[in-house]
Amino acid sequence: MLETLAVRNLAVVKEARLDLCPGLNTITGETGAGKSVLLGSLGLLLGERPDRQDVRAGEEEASVEAVFVLADSAGCDEVLEQAGLPACEDGMLLIRRTVPASGPSRAFVNGAPAAVQTLRVLGELLVDLHGPHEHQSLLNPAFQLEVLDAFAGLEREKASYAEAYSRRGRLEAARSELEGDEGTLLREIEMLRYQVEEIEAAGLTEEMEEELRAEFAQVANAGTIAAGSGAVLNLLEGEEGSAFAALQEARRELEKLRRFLPEAADWLNALEEAALTVQDLLARIQDRVAGIDFSPERESFLEEQLSRVGKLTRKYGGDVPAVLAFAAGARRRLDDLEGRGQRLAELEGKIAAAGREISRLGRELSEQRKKAARRLRHQIEKELDGLGFPRSVFEIGLETVEPGPSGLDRVEYIFSPNAGEPPRPLRAVASSGEISRVMLAIKAVLGKHDRIPVLVFDEIDANVGGEMGTAIGKKLRDLARNRQVLCITHLPQVAVFGDNHLVVSKHLEKQRTLAEISRVEGESRVEEVARMLGGKDVTSVALRHAGELLEKPARGA
Repeated sequence: MLETLAVRNLAVVKEARLDLCPGLNTITGETGAGKSVLLGSLGLLLGERPDRQDVRAGEEEASVEAVFVLADSAGCDEVLEQAGLPACEDGMLLIRRTVPASGPSRAFVNGAPAAVQTLRVLGELLVDLHGPHEHQSLLNPAFQLEVLDAFAGLEREKASYAEAYSRRGRLEAARSELEGDEGTLLREIEMLRYQVEEIEAAGLTEEMEEELRAEFAQVANAGTIAAGSGAVLNLLEGEEGSAFAALQEARRELEKLRRFLPEAADWLNALEEAALTVQDLLARIQDRVAGIDFSPERESFLEEQLSRVGKLTRKYGGDVPAVLAFAAGARRRLDDLEGRGQRLAELEGKIAAAGREISRLGRELSEQRKKAARRLRHQIEKELDGLGFPRSVFEIGLETVEPGPSGLDRVEYIFSPNAGEPPRPLRAVASSGEISRVMLAIKAVLGKHDRIPVLVFDEIDANVGGEMGTAIGKKLRDLARNRQVLCITHLPQVAVFGDNHLVVSKHLEKQRTLAEISRVEGESRVEEVARMLGGKDVTSVALRHAGELLEKPARGA
């Protein structure tokens, strides 16, 4: 569940904190009091794009923070692990988003900086946010198909079909590249052949440039190397005052001492080892220096090779590995073009096979959708019966179309809200109030099949009232038995079903509008419901009516 939501310096909200509970949380208040800001703040936590104009005037930044308490955090922990973020501790997930007046926004998950995309992925697991604009999405055939697929649980089948469809698209793109204008292709072949031959003639390896530069540095500094190595050899083995001569003199002295000091034998052995080390070092220096070609011809050759490598890296990439990668790609493309007849035949075969796979998977997907459509239709009609459409007809029409990214089907929801009326497309018959109730019926059905723990409704009761409001309140209460529901409402008939009732109010402070959020219960809740019934002037009749409304949920009505 969403345990707390804290908002600072966002629009009319200077500082507010919502303490939420399991079940149904209803949020009420006058128009313009700031209820929509709460939905906007939750949207920010779910990765929506911020509007910096919403940062409260005079403040440096706005911030939103939420604490989710999860019975099972395995799904979220997997997302967090992939993003390199701390896992939830004891099922607690903390999400924070800051929006400065200027500059980029920042996101934090469990105290660590996070990408906005991570918030979006977490949001899909945690919250189903339903605002007024989504009422109209119900009229979109693509959305209708998503609803059907979600109900049927066709994620795996859709993924298999989508992969086959995407694979055919890639194959067709490759075929198009080989079916270009003949003259253009011949020019491309000549260019590719030149590029490949130029790179391959250089005999490049990934280590080549570094090796050339190292050898060139040695050859170019021949004088320094000769002088330095000669000086070292002379110091080690020169005729006078050399290290080797000193070691020989020391050896003679130790031979004399050995007669008087037994340990001098050990010293003599150590001295012999030192002499051997010096001899080995002399040989290594002489061999290494002798192996360097200091000739002007070698220096000129190395210069030419480095120039050639530099030219290739400037033309085909920033370094030798990039040039080699370019050559590999050019070679593949050249092979395809030079053998394009055979390659086209191969592609045609693969495209045909992919087409057959698309048809097979598409038909299987369609069959699953047809079966699910019958079940979904009956369940939605059952939910609509409790929302004031006792004899309505709801149908899900499936039409076979050309293969597309989502399959071979086009969906059309057909609806007749009243007995005796012929069913017609939902977009042609439903009023906004009817659309809201149909959407709630769909959410009620899907809510039994998905695992999203938090449902948020904003104005799901738009353009309805009276007994319909009561029906919607009951349906929301039923939904809230298995998950947490947040509902912003203007209807007292809905608000009274809340397990937790929050009120957003506004007032002037130093000529600026401020919004506040408070929980109401007991008499204060009766007064809020009465205000919703009768406006600002709360009468005894409105208070009595409010009390009666609040008794209905308590009686299980």
